Amino acid sequence: MFHIDPTDPTPVEAQLVRTVRSAIGAGLLSPGDVLPTTRQLSVDLRVGVNAVARGYAELERQQVLETRSGVGIVVRASPDDMQRADLVAELSALEDTLLREAAALGFSLDDVIIHLDSRRTR
Repeated sequence: MFHIDPTDPTPVEAQLVRTVRSAIGAGLLSPGDVLPTTRQLSVDLRVGVNAVARGYAELERQQVLETRSGVGIVVRASPDDMQRADLVAELSALEDTLLREAAALGFSLDDVIIHLDSRRTR
């Protein structure tokens, strides 16, 4: 469910914050869902445990996650709790990643727009 792009210049912890917030916004994570431990997620994503800990700490600061004794890290926020501006910022970050990866594959911005527009009619 979580994805970290090693070619993205964005720090791992910021990518994790973006990914978790996007998963909540998309309904993939709901309030009360338990997330992997910092150690387990660092192994799964092949990143440093400290980067995951910093990402989780930032999400707790933003009141998106909380630590529950005996349970672990759980989702606190629902998509409705997250501000529209925050969601737009998350979308912009996802767009940046999409455009960077598309360019690496040889696609232009116009190619991406045409492809996305063709999906609208489906």
